[in-house]
Order: sequence, then structure tokens, then C-alpha cells
Amino acid sequence: MTLQEKQVAEKKTEKLGNGGMICPVRPTTKDLAKHAGVSRATVDRVLNGREGVKQKTIIRVNKAIEELGFVRNLSAANLAKNKNYRFTFVLPSSGDLFLREIVRHIQEADRVLVDDMMTIMIERLDENDPHGIASYLSTLNTDTVDGVAIMAPETPQVRDAIARLNERGVQALPFISNQAKSDEGTVGIDNQAAGATAATLLGRFLNGMSGKVLIVSETMKSRDSLERRLGFDQVLNAQFPHLHALPSLEAYGSEERAKAIISDTLKRQDIVGAYILSPEARVPLIVLNELGPPHLIVKVAHERTPYTEKALRQGDLDAVIAQDPGHLARSAIRKLKAMTDQRSTLVSQEKIRVEILLATNL
Repeated sequence: MTLQEKQVAEKKTEKLGNGGMICPVRPTTKDLAKHAGVSRATVDRVLNGREGVKQKTIIRVNKAIEELGFVRNLSAANLAKNKNYRFTFVLPSSGDLFLREIVRHIQEADRVLVDDMMTIMIERLDENDPHGIASYLSTLNTDTVDGVAIMAPETPQVRDAIARLNERGVQALPFISNQAKSDEGTVGIDNQAAGATAATLLGRFLNGMSGKVLIVSETMKSRDSLERRLGFDQVLNAQFPHLHALPSLEAYGSEERAKAIISDTLKRQDIVGAYILSPEARVPLIVLNELGPPHLIVKVAHERTPYTEKALRQGDLDAVIAQDPGHLARSAIRKLKAMTDQRSTLVSQEKIRVEILLATNL
């Protein structure tokens, strides 16, 4: 061991009491500068990505970081620089009760995290206007925002706008409705598993009864709806061949349209079950309860809201597949912060569980 390595090893530990435990001491920027043979000012420039440092010096500092196991105290650094994290949630404008819960938890987080140097904003946009969403995203840059959580249908316009956001240095996080080709860097449940769960419940509740299953969505352009439908069909076709799922009905957030298309389907088909795979179940459930067939049908919906809770208690709804809106909001904020800091989050903490709600476990 060289003299320099010995000094580093001694610096990393200190004795507690007489012959007590030896505990690691975190290396400081002073240690880093000494180990790399540069000034603390140079270390600061490298850590903050500032210009004016030769490439060979950057390599030497990075090597010292690796050898010492240096971990930067971002909280202290941000406090010293008076850094404020600026995050925006882009949400649909036509959301009903579930979106209201999401907004409530985002606003709650904004109030709580103000002391952590965070500002969280909400922008409501027409989810059926991909050009409008893309146009708004094109106005964002690092002068105004650090990260954006986006809940919008997957379209070429939105996908390209997100790519350009990343090019400008703004972190983009798909929120609930995934935009990416993989599930990395997203916030939400496993929607295919959620759809499969809905099919399992509906099939078992029908207990061998044959007939058609009504499927209602806000829009099938939303990736979460597509994945839920895929999971639903896979289980229904494999385990309940006596049930036939009809083509998805798209309400586009319109109560009038929902009433018209559901009413028409009920007149033409022998409906024994209904699956509402969109996050807003209030309007389709109201229509089904007003215009449904004389016999009872099994109904499964998504998301816990005051309306779906009441419907479960009254027997107007058989099961709800839910995800915690508070967990969604907090997880998105933690992920945006980690992406901004080029850090990772704790995978187990950010996993959003698929929850099954019945009248008996509310």
C-alpha cells in the first residue's frame, strides 16, 4: 500500500472510544481534491459540469471519485446554490373524480415539499388534441422547468415532443398512461396485469353464465387502456370461453356520447357483464344503472373514487381495480427529482400495486 492509499484508508475510518467500533467517514470534497491533486475549486467545477477544466483533469477527478467512493451531498449543494426544483404535471382537462384525487394529492405534496425547495405546478390540456399537447411541451425549457410528468394518450406528436424535451435537458416522465416502449421511467400500475385481474374477477362472479361483455373506455389511444384490454382478453379467452368481449366503446369524456353508445349496445346485445377500463367510471356506471337490462349484470371498474366506493356499498358495482393516487403523485415527484439529479430511486418504494376493492374490504 502506498503512502497516499494508507492516508485515504485512515481518513475513511475513525475509532469510537477505546478500541470501539470502526465506522466509515464519508469522503469530502477536500479529500477528493487532495487525492486528485487539484484544488477544491477545480473539484467544484467538475462536480457541477462547469467549463474551464481540461479533459485530463476531469478524468483524474472522476477516478478519485471512484477510488474514494465519494457520494455528493446534493441536499447541501442545492442549499448552497439556493436550487429550487420546478416540476409540472400535464394532465387531461376532461378528467372527473379520479383526476380530482390526483390533483388533490399533487397540491398536497406541493404544500408539504415547499421547504424542500420544490415548486410543483399543474397544467390541464385537452387529451384529444395531440397537436395542442405537443405545442405546449415545445414551450418548455430548463429556464422554466426541470421535469414534466405527462398523462396523455400515446401519439406520434406527443412522443416526438417528449423526445425534443429531453434534448433540451428537461426530464420527461410518463405518468399513469405510459408513453414509452418500455416500463422503465414511468409511474403507474402494470396495466396488463390489472386487465387480467378484472377478467378473472368478472368471469368468476358470472359463475358459468354465457353472454357478451361490454367494454367501455375514454379512448383506446391511451396505452393504459390498450394494455388493460390486452390483459383482459387474454384471460377471458383462455379461462372463460363462454364469455365474449365486445369491441371497446370510446366515450371521449362525453356524457352524452357515453349514454348513446352504451344504450345502443344494450339494445342490440345480450349483456351479462361490463368492464369499464378507463380511470373515470362514474358516467358509464350511471348510464348502465339507468339503462341496463332487466337482469343484473356483473360490473368491474377502475380506480377508487367517492362514486365507486358508494357504488360498491350499494351493490351497483361488483369490484374495483385500484391504484393509490397519493402514491402515484409522490412517486412521480421522487422520480422527477432523481432524474434531475441523475440519481436512481428505490425500486420497491416506487412500485404501484394493483389493488382489488370489494364492498367487504372498503
